[in-house]
Amino acid sequence: MASILEVRGLTVRYDGVTALRDVSFAIEKEAIVAVIGPNGSGKTTLLKAILGLIPYEGEVRLFSRPLREVLHQVGYVPQRFAFDPTFPLTVEEFIALTCRTPERLPVHGVLSEVGMHGFKGKLIGELSGGQMQRVLLAHALLHRPRILFLDEATSGIDIEGQGDFYSTIRRLNREHGVTVIMVSHEVNVVYKLTDRVICINRDLVSHGETCTALTPEVLRRLYGDNAGFMAHGHREGHG
Repeated sequence: MASILEVRGLTVRYDGVTALRDVSFAIEKEAIVAVIGPNGSGKTTLLKAILGLIPYEGEVRLFSRPLREVLHQVGYVPQRFAFDPTFPLTVEEFIALTCRTPERLPVHGVLSEVGMHGFKGKLIGELSGGQMQRVLLAHALLHRPRILFLDEATSGIDIEGQGDFYSTIRRLNREHGVTVIMVSHEVNVVYKLTDRVICINRDLVSHGETCTALTPEVLRRLYGDNAGFMAHGHREGHG
């Protein structure tokens, strides 16, 4: 299967400190891929570099082209979205106000895709954390992206909300062929949901199919003393 994303020799430095060092990998289209690692390992930095939001050394090619040529085919859901909760803006108005081109799905269509059509008239300040993340997902889907980046998009959401969000991601992948690259700290979810995994701790520790690349040894290299708990969680998840 053809690669949809190719990263070669990616290095990122902040004020002389190396945040990512010589990271290389390729992602096949229609995969669900997790980026995992401990806090400060460079997970969000990797996403920001791929999206061209920060300077980097190396090469990133999406759909075999430079990123700037294909940004319109990319969707992004941040970890959190800062806004004034008292501002009287409905869900439908929020989505509509951020549309700038006619080549997009109808607002009601994307809200239906994420199970939020019934909330279109609700004020965004009245949404739960999980509901707001699904609205942000609807926004990311508006321009029919071929690849979707999620930066710990379920952080701070309750268990039920997380389940709904991941079910939506799985359906988008299976029914619409959207490639998904998600930063996550939830190893059990990674085992259950993803096809491939990218394990980083400033360097690339492991990359490949989730069931073979995320071994107990890799978990120890990533999480040290916490690796036993992580591996135990894996066994429970598949028991």
